[in-house]
Amino acid sequence: MEQENPTRVVWALAGPAVVLNTLQTVNALLDSYFVQHLPTSNLTAIGAATNVIFLFISMSFAMGVASTALVSRSFGAKDPAGYQSASQRSLALSVWIGVAFALVCWPGASLAASLLLPVEAVDARRQMTTFLVAFGFGLPAYFVIQSLAGSLRGIGDTRSPMTISGLQIVLHILLNFLLINPPRPTPFGIVMPGAGLGLLGAGIAMTVSAWTAAVIYMVWSRTTPLRLSWNLGWVGLQWARRILNVAVPAAMMAIVRVTSLMAFTGVLKQVPQAEVAIAAIRPAFSIESLTFMPAFGLSVAASALIGQSLGMGRPDRAERLGWIAAHQAALISLVASVALLFLAHPVAVLLLPSQPEVAEVAARFLFILCLTEFLFAYGMVFTGAMQGAGDTARPFWMTLACMWGVRVPLAAWLALPSFGPVAGLALGADGCWIAMSVTQALQGFAALVLFKAGHWKHQQV
Repeated sequence: MEQENPTRVVWALAGPAVVLNTLQTVNALLDSYFVQHLPTSNLTAIGAATNVIFLFISMSFAMGVASTALVSRSFGAKDPAGYQSASQRSLALSVWIGVAFALVCWPGASLAASLLLPVEAVDARRQMTTFLVAFGFGLPAYFVIQSLAGSLRGIGDTRSPMTISGLQIVLHILLNFLLINPPRPTPFGIVMPGAGLGLLGAGIAMTVSAWTAAVIYMVWSRTTPLRLSWNLGWVGLQWARRILNVAVPAAMMAIVRVTSLMAFTGVLKQVPQAEVAIAAIRPAFSIESLTFMPAFGLSVAASALIGQSLGMGRPDRAERLGWIAAHQAALISLVASVALLFLAHPVAVLLLPSQPEVAEVAARFLFILCLTEFLFAYGMVFTGAMQGAGDTARPFWMTLACMWGVRVPLAAWLALPSFGPVAGLALGADGCWIAMSVTQALQGFAALVLFKAGHWKHQQV
């Protein structure tokens, strides 16, 4: 171990995760491409629905964070009984939480559409409600996927999540192609098939592909060192407490992010051309992910490696690997961001050929975000590293301060003519984009300071 190549160690786990993130980015871009052929109200609906999707998916990620932290610590300590129990109990608890969230999603879909979309966007509200109801049926599957993917990463296996979730993405793309748009002719005289279900088809595609992947994850995990059982009974109070001690702060951090994004969308509702601005969110985020997908893969690697290193009793190794992952993520994101600064407009137009107004706003959004993307990469990796150690409370407080303490009020002040008793700058949607870019930088710097302080080295799980 003293002679190991730390860069090679990091990329052995990060490589498959980066490949998977690349597929997820392609998937998100194609989502926007398929939907852009529909009326603009559909893009507006999916832009607002992004808030809700992100909330629920982030809850499932929180369970994956707990799985990785507990499994990797036992794996590093060479305790098979410990990591097998951690994986099994995390899965059981994840399933029940996923069912509970599905029961919340169905009746809450209409309320979310009313809160997030302008009053006059009647068709967009209807489309968003339909989409979220269909999406809700897949929520338990998403929790299964994230729990088992987190456990597999905890034992150093990022290839299996890459393969299984990669199959999920391919199936999702195929179903989107078949379900969203109606049959349409091509210049070659061939009629492309399609069910013409619109956003309902998009929701069905997400649900079917998620359940397919969840079943494969459960079957495959039985053959790995996790020795997964299909018993999803009582978790036990002691295990539930251990899992939730890690998962709850991670989930609260996700809630802070999503609720602040909802408030951010609420500010956008009040700017000129609000529907176009909201419609630009989803495709812009999809294009932006091209700049940070390697950082996300390196964050996944840092999370598992730091948990394993602490289980070995090697905090020095954990810190070294964390810094290497973060520096490499920032460098890659910087190069990608510089490229996107010049390509933002043509890429947006290529993705949204039928929506030139939305493409124009998305391009401005991307240009402003790219200015701070490399700091966002630092924040992503250091947050993942601390979570891998089981330290999820400090990243939560950092996120709360950055999102609600800075992003939302700054967006309102920059975008609107007035913010309470304070006169605003009335920059419109550009003010919101600037606020998001500024807080990306702030969050990256804050995560760097927290990681350097080293409190995560003493975290008990």
